[in-house]
Amino acid sequence: MTSDGTPHSDRPAGGVLLGAAALTTGLMAGSFYVFACAVMPGLARSSDRAYIEVMQHINDVIQNPVFFFGFVGALLSTGLAAWRLRRTPLRWWVLGALAAYALAFVLTAVVNVPLNDDLAAAGDPARIADPAAVRADFEDPWVAWNIVRAALCTLAFGLLGRALVLRGRLPGAPAQSPYLAPDAGSSASR
Repeated sequence: MTSDGTPHSDRPAGGVLLGAAALTTGLMAGSFYVFACAVMPGLARSSDRAYIEVMQHINDVIQNPVFFFGFVGALLSTGLAAWRLRRTPLRWWVLGALAAYALAFVLTAVVNVPLNDDLAAAGDPARIADPAAVRADFEDPWVAWNIVRAALCTLAFGLLGRALVLRGRLPGAPAQSPYLAPDAGSSASR
Protein backbone atom coordinates (compact mmCIF):
# COMPACT_ATOMS: atom_id res chain seq x y z
CA MET A 1 0.00 0.00 0.00
CA THR A 2 1.10 3.55 -0.68
CA SER A 3 0.76 6.38 1.82
CA ASP A 4 -2.67 7.27 0.40
CA GLY A 5 -3.96 3.70 0.73
CA THR A 6 -3.72 2.85 -2.99
CA PRO A 7 -2.31 -0.62 -3.65
CA HIS A 8 1.09 -0.47 -5.37
CA SER A 9 -0.15 -2.70 -8.20
CA ASP A 10 -2.95 -0.26 -9.09
CA ARG A 11 -0.67 2.72 -9.46
CA PRO A 12 1.00 3.33 -12.85
CA ALA A 13 4.67 2.42 -12.66
CA GLY A 14 7.73 4.34 -13.76
CA GLY A 15 6.51 7.93 -13.53
CA VAL A 16 9.82 9.39 -12.40
CA LEU A 17 11.79 7.42 -14.97
CA LEU A 18 9.34 8.36 -17.70
CA GLY A 19 9.60 12.02 -16.72
CA ALA A 20 13.41 11.85 -16.67
CA ALA A 21 13.39 10.16 -20.08
CA ALA A 22 11.16 12.87 -21.54
CA LEU A 23 13.26 15.65 -19.99
CA THR A 24 16.64 14.37 -21.17
CA THR A 25 15.34 13.37 -24.61
CA GLY A 26 13.77 16.80 -24.97
CA LEU A 27 17.10 18.41 -24.11
CA MET A 28 18.82 16.39 -26.82
CA ALA A 29 16.10 17.06 -29.39
CA GLY A 30 16.48 20.77 -28.65
CA SER A 31 20.26 20.64 -28.88
CA PHE A 32 20.27 18.98 -32.28
CA TYR A 33 17.40 21.21 -33.45
CA VAL A 34 19.33 24.37 -32.60
CA PHE A 35 22.31 23.09 -34.55
CA ALA A 36 20.04 22.30 -37.52
CA CYS A 37 18.16 25.58 -37.65
CA ALA A 38 20.61 28.17 -36.29
CA VAL A 39 24.20 27.12 -35.59
CA MET A 40 25.00 25.37 -38.86
CA PRO A 41 23.12 27.82 -41.14
CA GLY A 42 24.91 30.67 -39.34
CA LEU A 43 28.27 29.01 -39.76
CA ALA A 44 27.51 28.34 -43.43
CA ARG A 45 27.93 32.09 -43.98
CA SER A 46 31.49 31.99 -42.61
CA SER A 47 34.77 31.66 -44.44
CA ASP A 48 36.26 28.17 -44.63
CA ARG A 49 38.89 28.88 -41.96
CA ALA A 50 36.37 30.54 -39.61
CA TYR A 51 33.94 27.65 -40.11
CA ILE A 52 36.59 25.06 -39.25
CA GLU A 53 37.85 27.02 -36.26
CA VAL A 54 34.40 27.53 -34.74
CA MET A 55 33.35 23.91 -35.26
CA GLN A 56 36.61 22.72 -33.69
CA HIS A 57 35.88 24.92 -30.67
CA ILE A 58 32.26 23.73 -30.45
CA ASN A 59 33.35 20.09 -30.65
CA ASP A 60 35.82 20.72 -27.82
CA VAL A 61 33.48 22.50 -25.44
CA ILE A 62 30.42 20.30 -26.02
CA GLN A 63 32.25 17.42 -24.34
CA ASN A 64 31.17 18.38 -20.84
CA PRO A 65 29.10 16.88 -18.01
CA VAL A 66 26.01 18.96 -18.82
CA PHE A 67 25.88 17.68 -22.40
CA PHE A 68 26.63 14.09 -21.36
CA PHE A 69 23.88 14.27 -18.72
CA GLY A 70 21.35 14.68 -21.51
CA PHE A 71 23.08 12.56 -24.16
CA VAL A 72 23.70 9.47 -22.02
CA GLY A 73 20.89 10.22 -19.57
CA ALA A 74 18.26 10.06 -22.32
CA LEU A 75 19.39 6.59 -23.35
CA LEU A 76 19.64 5.28 -19.78
CA SER A 77 16.41 6.80 -18.45
CA THR A 78 14.41 5.74 -21.51
CA GLY A 79 15.84 2.23 -21.28
CA LEU A 80 15.03 2.02 -17.58
CA ALA A 81 11.54 3.42 -18.17
CA ALA A 82 10.96 0.81 -20.90
CA TRP A 83 12.01 -1.93 -18.51
CA ARG A 84 9.90 -0.55 -15.65
CA LEU A 85 6.83 -0.15 -17.86
CA ARG A 86 7.25 -3.46 -19.71
CA ARG A 87 3.99 -4.86 -18.31
CA THR A 88 1.85 -1.80 -18.96
CA PRO A 89 0.05 -0.50 -22.05
CA LEU A 90 2.72 2.25 -22.19
CA ARG A 91 5.48 -0.16 -23.15
CA TRP A 92 5.06 0.29 -26.91
CA TRP A 93 5.29 4.07 -26.70
CA VAL A 94 8.41 3.90 -24.55
CA LEU A 95 9.99 1.13 -26.63
CA GLY A 96 9.39 3.21 -29.76
CA ALA A 97 11.05 6.18 -28.06
CA LEU A 98 13.96 4.00 -26.98
CA ALA A 99 14.45 2.70 -30.53
CA ALA A 100 14.36 6.20 -32.04
CA TYR A 101 16.73 7.66 -29.46
CA ALA A 102 19.08 4.67 -29.60
CA LEU A 103 19.35 5.13 -33.37
CA ALA A 104 20.20 8.83 -32.88
CA PHE A 105 22.77 7.83 -30.24
CA VAL A 106 24.38 5.31 -32.62
CA LEU A 107 24.38 7.82 -35.50
CA THR A 108 26.16 10.30 -33.28
CA ALA A 109 28.80 7.72 -32.35
CA VAL A 110 29.40 6.30 -35.83
CA VAL A 111 28.89 9.37 -38.04
CA ASN A 112 29.02 12.75 -36.29
CA VAL A 113 31.78 12.02 -33.77
CA PRO A 114 34.17 10.57 -36.40
CA LEU A 115 33.52 13.64 -38.56
CA ASN A 116 34.31 15.82 -35.54
CA ASP A 117 37.50 13.84 -34.95
CA ASP A 118 38.56 14.25 -38.58
CA LEU A 119 37.98 17.99 -38.35
CA ALA A 120 40.09 18.19 -35.18
CA ALA A 121 42.84 16.15 -36.86
CA ALA A 122 43.00 18.71 -39.68
CA GLY A 123 44.83 20.94 -37.20
CA ASP A 124 45.08 24.69 -36.88
CA PRO A 125 42.78 26.28 -39.47
CA ALA A 126 45.39 28.97 -40.19
CA ARG A 127 47.83 26.24 -41.30
CA ILE A 128 45.48 24.04 -43.36
CA ALA A 129 46.62 24.08 -46.99
CA ASP A 130 43.13 23.53 -48.45
CA PRO A 131 40.48 24.60 -45.91
CA ALA A 132 37.73 24.41 -48.56
CA ALA A 133 38.37 20.68 -49.01
CA VAL A 134 38.43 20.05 -45.24
CA ARG A 135 35.17 21.93 -44.87
CA ALA A 136 33.58 20.12 -47.83
CA ASP A 137 34.46 16.72 -46.34
CA PHE A 138 32.83 17.72 -43.05
CA GLU A 139 29.94 20.12 -43.61
CA ASP A 140 27.38 18.38 -45.83
CA PRO A 141 27.48 14.94 -44.17
CA TRP A 142 27.56 16.41 -40.65
CA VAL A 143 24.61 18.71 -41.33
CA ALA A 144 22.55 15.99 -43.03
CA TRP A 145 23.08 13.43 -40.27
CA ASN A 146 22.46 16.03 -37.59
CA ILE A 147 19.03 16.68 -39.13
CA VAL A 148 18.33 12.95 -39.01
CA ARG A 149 19.30 12.70 -35.35
CA ALA A 150 17.28 15.84 -34.54
CA ALA A 151 14.23 14.24 -36.17
CA LEU A 152 14.80 10.94 -34.32
CA CYS A 153 15.16 12.70 -30.95
CA THR A 154 12.05 14.76 -31.64
CA LEU A 155 10.15 11.58 -32.49
CA ALA A 156 11.40 9.95 -29.27
CA PHE A 157 10.37 13.02 -27.27
CA GLY A 158 6.89 12.95 -28.82
CA LEU A 159 6.47 9.25 -28.04
CA LEU A 160 7.54 9.82 -24.44
CA GLY A 161 5.14 12.76 -24.20
CA ARG A 162 2.33 10.51 -25.40
CA ALA A 163 3.32 7.89 -22.83
CA LEU A 164 3.17 10.53 -20.08
CA VAL A 165 -0.31 11.61 -21.16
CA LEU A 166 -1.53 8.02 -21.29
CA ARG A 167 0.08 7.27 -17.93
CA GLY A 168 -2.12 9.94 -16.41
CA ARG A 169 -5.19 8.11 -17.71
CA LEU A 170 -4.28 4.66 -16.36
CA PRO A 171 -6.23 3.21 -13.42
CA GLY A 172 -4.70 4.33 -10.18
CA ALA A 173 -3.34 7.58 -11.61
CA PRO A 174 -4.09 10.66 -9.52
CA ALA A 175 -7.44 12.09 -10.60
CA GLN A 176 -6.04 15.59 -10.63
CA SER A 177 -2.71 17.27 -10.17
CA PRO A 178 -2.39 19.19 -6.89
CA TYR A 179 -1.04 22.09 -8.99
CA LEU A 180 -4.20 22.55 -11.04
CA ALA A 181 -7.36 24.31 -9.96
CA PRO A 182 -10.15 21.94 -8.91
CA ASP A 183 -12.85 21.08 -11.47
CA ALA A 184 -15.96 23.22 -11.26
CA GLY A 185 -18.03 20.18 -10.29
CA SER A 186 -15.72 18.85 -7.59
CA SER A 187 -16.51 19.07 -3.90
CA ALA A 188 -13.42 21.25 -3.34
CA SER A 189 -14.95 24.05 -5.43
CA ARG A 190 -18.35 24.00 -3.75
